[in-house]
Formats: sequence, structure tokens, C-alpha cells
Amino acid sequence: MTSPYPPIADYAMIGDCHGAALVSRDGSVDWCCFHRFDARPAFMRLLDWSRGGYFRVAPQAPYTVTRRYWPGTMVLETRFRVDTGSVVLVDCFPMRPESDPAVAEAVHPFHQLIRWLRCEAGEVSLRLEFSPRFDFGRTVPRLETRGEGLAVVYGGADALVLESELPLTQTDMADCTGETVLRDGDEAFLAVTYARPHELRAVCMQASELRGRVNDTRRFWTEWTAGCTYEGPFRDQVLRSAIVLKALSNAPTGAIVAAPTTSLPEQIGGSRNWDYRFAWLRDAAMDLYALYQVGRASEAAAFMAWLRRTTAGRVEDLQIVYGVGGERLLPEIELTGMEGYRGSRPVRIGNRAAEQFQLDVYGFLLDTAWLHHKHGGTIDPIFWEFLSAGIDAVAARWTLPDSGIWEVRGEPQHFTSSKLLAWVAVDRAIRLARARGYRGDLNAWVALRRQIRRRIEAEGIDPATGAFVRAFGSPQVDASLLLIPLVRFLPPDDPRVRNTLRRVEADLTHDGLVYRYRTDDGLPGDEGAFLICSFWLVDNLALTGDIGRAQDELTRLLGYGNDLGLFAEQIDPRTGESLGNFPQAFSHVGLIGAVRNLQRAQELKARRA
Repeated sequence: MTSPYPPIADYAMIGDCHGAALVSRDGSVDWCCFHRFDARPAFMRLLDWSRGGYFRVAPQAPYTVTRRYWPGTMVLETRFRVDTGSVVLVDCFPMRPESDPAVAEAVHPFHQLIRWLRCEAGEVSLRLEFSPRFDFGRTVPRLETRGEGLAVVYGGADALVLESELPLTQTDMADCTGETVLRDGDEAFLAVTYARPHELRAVCMQASELRGRVNDTRRFWTEWTAGCTYEGPFRDQVLRSAIVLKALSNAPTGAIVAAPTTSLPEQIGGSRNWDYRFAWLRDAAMDLYALYQVGRASEAAAFMAWLRRTTAGRVEDLQIVYGVGGERLLPEIELTGMEGYRGSRPVRIGNRAAEQFQLDVYGFLLDTAWLHHKHGGTIDPIFWEFLSAGIDAVAARWTLPDSGIWEVRGEPQHFTSSKLLAWVAVDRAIRLARARGYRGDLNAWVALRRQIRRRIEAEGIDPATGAFVRAFGSPQVDASLLLIPLVRFLPPDDPRVRNTLRRVEADLTHDGLVYRYRTDDGLPGDEGAFLICSFWLVDNLALTGDIGRAQDELTRLLGYGNDLGLFAEQIDPRTGESLGNFPQAFSHVGLIGAVRNLQRAQELKARRA
């Protein structure tokens, strides 16, 4: 039987730096969190087709679809063509006109979804289906129509107001539909506004006001994109990735979430389904690097401010992941009774990775601080005190096994990449202390850095192949080893770096797509190839001078984005299907990094020539 679920890559994201929605090619909003990325969704049939709720607008006759983002924006345009004509659907989360593209924190939303229909030719018969569900599909709310084009929905802790220029007919306790015919030049607006039930206000808006909100939103995004300084190769893909990172940033706090969704599977029908609507310190240095590469210092500074506030306290309490507001308690809950995307169960909210010991957290934190310093940011004395205390924690804990960069749920191990990031933490602390004149026991830190390096080089290399290995004593490799030249532990021309690259290509790569590892990790089932690891492969090829292959592999990888330039976390190498949460910040960060490393390698080659 054919699954009703669209492929993950069929979705487009819209957002306002507070919340986000996914819209299918069929004009259906199948996931929507209005006021915060990790809030309860109002529509979520992405994870349960029969119970999750949705909001669809589409022609009643068979149609073909093309779509695009308005250039330089997060405003989505879907064009439906039927035998009798064509109609355009414009979707966006509008922003208030006082929002300032130059200031990361100054993004002020209406907590609203606007859908603007416009007939371009002929005539098109359209149908609206509005079926909200609250509390992850568990609450069927009460819908009340109040006149021909107004409905209010409430139940539990959430409420919605639907304003429609299509006449509404209530079909069930929580559902309504609407139908109309648009002819050449006709327009119709729909708006869904989120509110708390006690703040619910049913106010009919004029079409001119909604049109103005769409245009204000377009202006915000185009001005923001105009502030991006990148002008090199693959510029369209880099700017789209930058826009995705901006859209995944939480304006009030500065945090950047890993993805706007939860529980999209790493294997269809499998159980590797995680909630990624949080901010990982592991991603922090890479997020900052990507933002600085496109000239967006304001967002980078806001993220650093979030980092400073969130990690404050005892360094022993440092976590790998936090909520967008800095929340530390992220209990992982399995929502029983939910179907999951194409039968992929369980559906989870929260993330137990927050409870793991991951040694690499110190390296990512210090590397983030170092990047911030390099690009002109300041590290105040109180934050430096916290950062330097992190080196004391590294000294005390670096010899312990941990859960590693990939957050394995099996037994802790001595992962080589974890020791590598411990080395990075000490190295960046030494660099910061010397560059800024900060206090610190530099002699002890230099000795610790040397000690960590010696152990990595003694126990983290396979003597048979001369390549670094996944964990001490293991003969296997891991894609995280591709970070070795990227974090400047060794130069790209070191024989051990080249041997590791060859082993990763031989053992983990399929048509340019790289798996994280090929070994038991304590979880059932399989997963796809990781896109960021595949971009790291491009980085390594470029850094080691294999520029032609790097260009070819990058071009191939860009083909795994959807028609809008959005990338999931993973790809099934056999089918090319997108897997995992979508769109994934890590993948877009990897794209920006790979493009920049390839550009630098090409420039270096030209200078040498």
C-alpha cells in the first residue's frame, strides 16, 4: 500500500526566528510550532497522518507543482497548474515592520501564518482543509465558526484564530473546510494566528494589511541577505544555507537549534528518531564559523551571548545540549500510540543526550570562544574564568571514557575524537591566554596539551595502516576523524591524515556519501549517510590538494538538496532519499565550510601557480 506521507525532501520550511512550519508540495502545513521551536505543534500529521492535524490549500482538480523561495527570503511560493488555469500560493510567517535585519535580537513576529492565493491565468477551483490538533495530536480542540470567514480554535493551553476570504463550513468539532473559484487576477488571503486561550482575540483583518505584512517580511529577509558578504562560488547555495541558519536561530535568546522537527527517522520504520529542536554546543563552533564566513557577526555575537548565559555556573554542570532559552532539563519522553513518520516509532520529545558525559564539549566550547575572539569578539573576565575552569575539568576527566561526539547509547569508550577535542580545548585556552593576556597556568596547560597529543598518537593509530581509529584499541575508523586537519591537530599533508582519509573513503563511503561509522552503537537498526561528514570529506580533499575531486564531490553533494536547496541530516545512499530531521543546521553549516575550504584551496593553488 502506498504511504500517504510525502518524502521528507518534499517539504519546505518557513519561519520567523521564533517558530517554524513545514509545507508540503501539496500545499499542506503538516508541522507547525508557532511561538517557539520546541513548543507543542498546532499541526503535526508529519508524525501521525490520521491524528496529527494539518492545514491544506490546493486546487480540487489534478495539478502539477513548481515552487521556489522569493529570492533571498524565507517566503515560499508554490505554483499550481491545472487544465483550466494556474494559481500561486504564497506562505510565510510574517514579521513586524520594526524588526531590524541588522540586529539579531530585533526580530518581532506576529506568531502568525499567512497564506496568500493569487490566480495567474484562467480559473481554478480551490479547497481549504483546516484540521488543527494540539498537544502532539493528543488534544482534539474545539472549533467555533463566527461568521462566514472566521473560526476560533481552543483547547488546553493553545488557541488559534483562522481568518479566511474563503467561506468556511464547519465539518466536525475541530475541523472546517472552504471552497471557492478564483479567476485571472483574483486574490484571497488566509491567516492563522496563535494565542494563549486567555488572550484569544477574534479580529478580522483586511487584505491590504495582510499584504503589507507579507511585503514587510520580504523586505526584512532581502535586507538581511544583502548584509551577507560572501561573493564566491556556489553563492546561491551558500546564501540559502545562511538563511536556513538565520531561520533556525531563536531571536530572543540567540540560540540556534539543530533542526525545527522531532522524530523524523534515520531509517524508515526504525527507532532512531530524535528531537533536534535544541541547541548543541557541539554545533556551536561550526555555527559561528559559518556565520562569520557570510559576514553575519550580529547573529554570531547573539549566539555567544546565549552561550555565556547558558553555561554559567559550575563547569562540572556543563551539558552538550540546552533548550533555546538555556533550559537544562530536557527529559526524553516517548509519545505512545503515535504512528510516527511512515511507521517510524517511537516519536520522542526531549533528548536524553543532555544527561551524557561527552568529553568533546570542552573542546567545542573553547573553540567557539577562540573563533569569537579571532573575529573581533570580546571574552570578558567572568566568562574567561569559566572557560579556564574548563581546562581544570579537562585535566581531571580526559582519561575517562565517554559517549563521544555521536552520542552513542552503548558503553562509554575512549573515542579518539573525544581526546582530540580535549586537546582542542587546551590548545584554544593557551592561544586565548597568550592573545588576550588572560591569567592561566600556561606551563601546566602546555604540558597537558603535550600529554594528550602523545596519547592520541600512541593509542589512536592503527599500526597496520597508519590511520587514526575510532576508539583506542579499535581497528575501525570513524568520520569524526576527518576533523583532525580541520581543528589543526595535524597539517593536511601529514601521512597519518592522508592514511585516515583513505581509510574513511574505503570503509565508510558510498558514492561520495559518508557514514559516521560501521559498528554497533548500542541501538537497533541502521542509519543513512551523514551529510556533514560528507562535506568534511570535501574539506579533506581540498586541504590535501585534491581539488578536482573536491569540486566533483561537492557538486555531487549539492544535488542531494531538495528543489529549494534544503538539506536533511542524512541521505540513504541506495535511493538518494532524505532521512532524519529537516532541514538540518549541521548539513548547511557543512556546506558553507566545504565551499569556503574549496575556495581557499583554489586560491592557494592559483597563487602558487
